[in-house]
Amino acid sequence: MQLVNGYKLMDYAKEKSLVLPAFNTTNYELTAGIIRGFQATGLGGYIAISSSNLRLSSPKLIADMVKTAMKENTVPISLHLDHGKSFADVKACIEAGFTSIMVDASHLPFEENIAEVRRTVEYCHFYGIPVEAELGAIGGKEDDHSSEEDAKTKADDVEEFVERTNCDLLAVSIGNVHGMDLRPALDFPLLEEIAGISTVPLVLHGGSGIPFDQVRRAKKQNLIKVNYGSDLRQAFIRTFGQAYESNPNEFDIMSLSKAAIENVEERVKAIIAEVNEH
Repeated sequence: MQLVNGYKLMDYAKEKSLVLPAFNTTNYELTAGIIRGFQATGLGGYIAISSSNLRLSSPKLIADMVKTAMKENTVPISLHLDHGKSFADVKACIEAGFTSIMVDASHLPFEENIAEVRRTVEYCHFYGIPVEAELGAIGGKEDDHSSEEDAKTKADDVEEFVERTNCDLLAVSIGNVHGMDLRPALDFPLLEEIAGISTVPLVLHGGSGIPFDQVRRAKKQNLIKVNYGSDLRQAFIRTFGQAYESNPNEFDIMSLSKAAIENVEERVKAIIAEVNEH
């Protein structure tokens, strides 16, 4: 199956009343495990890669890898740029065939955030690609970027931000954090207030640390997408770490890579089942 346009994936989620998981990848093994997990559950979502991870490869290599791994796939999947940090990355990803884009200018002052998102939106909408923006700052560690800043989204800013940027999805900071080292504390009254104001669906980053019952609760507040990365990477890394602890002379990369794919697949299946449990 071909990659699905982000707008179609959002329509699919609304029709089926789903929260779409966005699983971050870094390499082929993670990608293959994610796709196999989606296929096994029969539900779709996003494969995502952040700007910082693109330094290990390129948008075209990532897109080609995902398309190759999806040849036998029959569920809808979009390829998403996560935390796009530059306009150059956005352009390169669209040219490579990405079907969904996030621009993260949340570290900038409010007016500069709006200006950067608006520039990205105007470019992406020309190609029919939806754009996710972020309002507020999320603390913790995302790939190689650490942030001690933890500024919750201001509900009073939401209406103006969405209207002026014309973004399609809004990532919010309500006590969610990146990584597994910090404990999230979701502010549901704030989420409910934001959901009552925002005219676009909401996104939560840092899903790996959020209890599933809280994700399901957030789903009732116009949540359409939740990001997962850390626990998949742990499943991948643990495969090799345990093999080394068992035998420091282990060198069978092929067998370990296959095992890593299976471990990532199992984690993906578990997350999808929990997030959309009725």
